[in-house]
Order: sequence, then structure tokens, then C-alpha cells
Amino acid sequence: MDETAPGEGRNLLLARMADGKPEVFSSVQGEGVSAGMASTFIRLSTCNLRCTWCDTAYTWDWSRFDKSEQMTELPADAIAVDVLTRAPRNVVITGGEPLIQRRQLVPLVSLLKTAGLRIEVETNGTIAPGELGGTIDQWTVSPKLAHSGNEGLERLPEGPLRDFAGRENAFFKFVVQDMNDLDEVEALRERFGIPAGRVVLMPEGTTAAQLNARSPWLAEICAQRGYRFSSRLHILIWGDKRGV
Repeated sequence: MDETAPGEGRNLLLARMADGKPEVFSSVQGEGVSAGMASTFIRLSTCNLRCTWCDTAYTWDWSRFDKSEQMTELPADAIAVDVLTRAPRNVVITGGEPLIQRRQLVPLVSLLKTAGLRIEVETNGTIAPGELGGTIDQWTVSPKLAHSGNEGLERLPEGPLRDFAGRENAFFKFVVQDMNDLDEVEALRERFGIPAGRVVLMPEGTTAAQLNARSPWLAEICAQRGYRFSSRLHILIWGDKRGV
């Protein structure tokens, strides 16, 4: 599959859990505007960016991880059956970068919406939603700032980001390491006309200590500028592990 454009296959490529099962699990949403909501997560494999601090590199970094061990294929109906056996009525489709497989997602989303489920998609904002655009309840768009280490890759494409900026159900979540990142956030907000109430700032970190060190000053900035603040509840509760 071409990892820089939506694929042509019918099955969806999913990440695997540590025990080898497809990474479909129920937990609480740990980040963003839906933090704390009981949710079923579907983690797709492959990504078109290469963030140095990525905590799901097993979905795309085949120089460090064995692709055959970390990725599996499933048809949409099999995934839907799994999701519908679970209690949460909110579904989070994440990755990797889900919109690489936007065509394959259409039948899955249709099945889940027909069953009355609410659907969020977490994306890096580099690929426009296409025909998924009108079917998703919430978009969490996370444009990657300069500190992500994506030199040479198109991390801030004009067209897709303007598309998301024009959607009232799209929230822009920025991963922040230090105060220097805030100028870039402001420049992007102005460039794409993103309302302050749809901006979410989240501290970068995969340990409670890192999050606790960055949260106080970042929360204060959010209060000053009218932004939303998000921690990473799953890290604070369970630590950096899969399936939570």
C-alpha cells in the first residue's frame, strides 16, 4: 500500500496489540475535547509523517518494528461486529494516520453510524476527509509543529488544513513542548482562521512526570488566550502502554 495516499485495497490495515490481536479496545478518551468519555478505539496502521516523539511508532516505523508482527488486515464488517459488542457508544478512529485509508473507512463508518454510534477521527491534518467529511461527528486535527522533526515532509498542507478549519466540528490539538511553540500555534491559527475555542493545547509527554511539569504553565496560557487545555489521562492513569 502507498503510505502517502489512500490505498486501493478493501480491507483496513490495523495495528496489533501486544498479544497480536487487532488493536480495537475500550477505554476512556484520554485527550482533547472528549477527554473522559467512554470510547472504543480502532487504531489503524501506517502514517505519512515521522514524528520523533511519536508514541505509536509501531504503526509505521518498519526500521524498528516488524511490519508482519505489528500490522493486520480486517474487513469493515468484522471490525464493526467487534465494536458493536462493546458498551461505549463513542468510537475513536486513530492511528497512525487514519485518512490514508479514508476510502476503506467509508463502509465501516456507515455500519457504525447506522447502529447509532458517535464517531471521532484523529488525524494529522495532511489529508482531506473526502467523502467521509459529512459523516464524522468530531474531527481532532493535530497539525505537527516544527519540533516534531518532520523535515522534508509536508506536515502543513494548505488545502486539507483549510478544509478542516472550515468545519465547525473540527478541533485543532497542538502538542506543545515549550513556550517557543506558542508563536507557531498563533501563526497557524491566524493563517487558517481557527477560532480560539477550537484550539486545544496538550503537553508533549509519555510519563506523568513530563505531563505534570508542562501542564501548569500551559493551562495558564489556555486560560489567558481562550484555548482548551488537554492532558493525557491514559498516561496519567495507566502509563505508556497499548490498549488503554
